[in-house]
Amino acid sequence: MVDFYLHTAYAGDRYLNRHATPLDLDPPLAGCQPQPLTDAAASMAWFVAEHPCLLGAQRAAAVRGWHQVVWQLAGVLQQFHYRRGHRHDAVTVLRTGLAAADHLADPTSSIHAHRLLGAALARIGRESEGMEHLQQALSLAEHAHSRHHQAHTHQALASAWGRRGEHGRALEHATHALHLYEQDPTSPVWKASALNLMGWYAAQIGDYKRARAHCQAALDLHRDHLNHDGEATALYNLGYVDHHNGDHDQALAHYRQALVLRRNTGNTYQVANTLDRVGHEHVACGQTEQARAVWREALELFQAQGRDNAAVRVQRQLDDLDQRSGIA
Repeated sequence: MVDFYLHTAYAGDRYLNRHATPLDLDPPLAGCQPQPLTDAAASMAWFVAEHPCLLGAQRAAAVRGWHQVVWQLAGVLQQFHYRRGHRHDAVTVLRTGLAAADHLADPTSSIHAHRLLGAALARIGRESEGMEHLQQALSLAEHAHSRHHQAHTHQALASAWGRRGEHGRALEHATHALHLYEQDPTSPVWKASALNLMGWYAAQIGDYKRARAHCQAALDLHRDHLNHDGEATALYNLGYVDHHNGDHDQALAHYRQALVLRRNTGNTYQVANTLDRVGHEHVACGQTEQARAVWREALELFQAQGRDNAAVRVQRQLDDLDQRSGIA
């Protein structure tokens, strides 16, 4: 049963996260027939339906001391957890995965586990604890002379510092990641990802010209390599730059393109974020009813994902709209 869930989840994750480094799984046990999955949509539907069983499979493997399987299940669940906003499940699964990885004679697994857990902790607001794991991942990656894992960790550190409002430090880490990726010509998608981060944090410090250049370069690379997740992020970032340059029509166009891609990939976590931004552009364009509609949808998603601070903020935005419109 555990092998069924591991191998099916891995096949599904390859559709959702096709630019990730492949895992080296043992062949399925005799009699195990993984579920055949044909594309990203089928994979996402399977993850949604089987999510409680996948969590149970990891717990069952942990009880039996199947450390390799425990860690691998943690790894193949992380993209699904991110897309659907299962932030606390991600932390639980990755803590279990890290404990299992520490039993393996494989430093790469420990690097990966510390990095993923650190990023997951930062996403639930526990940046300090997350930073400790990210620094551990970076030290292990440097000791192993792995530029690839160093670059990934610098990206995660950029996001963690950004969540703390330290946008200058975030930009430094994103820039460092780009330089490391540039030394590996096989990583154009990861180079594009670093450019996206650099663009985002350049925008956060008010350097919109630099931000646009980085995000446009990222958009071109992601489109060349058919990476729709990265393409959506670049479009979102460009919309943000447009907004701050006062070009609300262009911002709305960029956000809408990002929204289509994020809906198509089932990334409801980012759908919520994008709807929130779309609402601000509608308000700037005097389109009150359209703003109200997208913010109501965003509110439902934030509430479903347990993102309480975002939900409170969007509810306040809706209340402000009602007051302006004279709605009791």
